[in-house]
Formats: sequence, C-alpha cells, structure tokens
Amino acid sequence: MWADPKVVEHIIGIPSTSEQTWSRFLRYAGLWHHLGFGYWVIADKSNDRFLGEAGFADFHRDATPSIKSRPEIGWALALQWHRQGIATDSVSAILRWADRHLNATHSSAIINPTNLASIHLAKKIGFANEVMGSYVGNDLVFLERARWAGSKARAT
Repeated sequence: MWADPKVVEHIIGIPSTSEQTWSRFLRYAGLWHHLGFGYWVIADKSNDRFLGEAGFADFHRDATPSIKSRPEIGWALALQWHRQGIATDSVSAILRWADRHLNATHSSAIINPTNLASIHLAKKIGFANEVMGSYVGNDLVFLERARWAGSKARAT
C-alpha cells in the first residue's frame, strides 16, 4: 500500500521502499508499547485481507500550530478500498475507542489541503476548527476534535 503512488500522493508524496515500510511497522509497534495507543490494521473479517491502517500517534512534530501532547489521528487505505465507507467506519470505531481509553481532551488531524476526501471524512467524524498550518515546509490543514463529553477515559 505504501508503495502505491496513488495512495501516498496526498500523504507523503513519494512511494515508500520496503525498508521504509518495515520501519513504519516497527514505529507503530513502539507507539503501543510506549504510549498505550497506536495504529491498527484494517482487515476484512471474512478473509483477513489487508485493507489499510488507521490509528493514533504522537510523533512530537515540530508543526505550526503545535499539536504536541495531542494524539494525532491518521488513516490510509489501499487504493481498491477507497470510497467504500471503510475509512469512515474504521476511523469512527477508533474514535470511540479513544473516547474510552485516552486521557487527552482533544485529538488532532493534519491533512494535505489537496486531499479533499480526507478533509471531508475528518469533518464528518467530528473534527473541526480548521486552520492552515505548516510542517516541514508544507502547508497543511490542521483540525481538532474534542473527546466525546459523555465518555470517561480509563487509565491505560
């Protein structure tokens, strides 16, 4: 998935090598170990087919505006699974998990302004307060979402 130019067009812009994808996988495992949250694989339950991945990270990005100490949500699907509602369902489930398990009052999303589908999805699932910002010299859309008021996070 990360080697597909169409998938990464609005995310990292350059297809990943196998080595870079492996490093991403190891980084994801480290998130869970050190932070108690991270990324999940999105799979078809009927056949375990890999569809994509989604989750939270804290990469300590030197971004403007700052999102330090806020879980940053992200998602990516293999191209053949775009526009089928899978991202909406998966990311909504992840947010329900976050509302129950994370102590953060807000989460953030950073999206390339040309990625209209992801901006639409972020707003649909409750992200708001859209502002333009920057990260590593790129102009990006920053959004935030408050934890659902009715939830009480448990200690992780």
